[in-house]
Amino acid sequence: MPYLIDGHNLIPCLGLRLDSIDDEMDLIDCLLAFCRQHPSRIEVYFDGAPAGYATTRRFGEISAHFIRQGSSADVAIKNRLRSIGREARNWTVVSSDHDIQQAARGVQASVISSAEFARQVLQTQKPGQDPNQNDAPLTAAEVEDWLDLFSGDPGEIG
Repeated sequence: MPYLIDGHNLIPCLGLRLDSIDDEMDLIDCLLAFCRQHPSRIEVYFDGAPAGYATTRRFGEISAHFIRQGSSADVAIKNRLRSIGREARNWTVVSSDHDIQQAARGVQASVISSAEFARQVLQTQKPGQDPNQNDAPLTAAEVEDWLDLFSGDPGEIG
């Protein structure tokens, strides 16, 4: 199921700081890790983009919408829900903003609070673990391959 996410609403729920210069990218990194565990399409909305920086950027299955100052992520999310039309019932909206939740329910989209979604995201990550790291143990055959590789003549390849 695809997600529409109120980004600045979710950031503090993940223990990230809104006053950090990299808060949006930190959230996108968390969402990318979530997508590796739970393949999903995600649209995340951030308001307050300075002039010239209002844009949409792709990060794999994530579309990050940076909404210009003078507008808001709330308005952009509501507009997106209207544009989806009947398909909105296949989407989940992540926000703790009651106005956005009401708009989502009005088009039969699923709603999940930012705090609940943050719990799901955090469950996909182990503290201090690199999300790209594969911590599965080596098989006996893999150990033998490595031993063979490193026990040969240093000048010999293959």
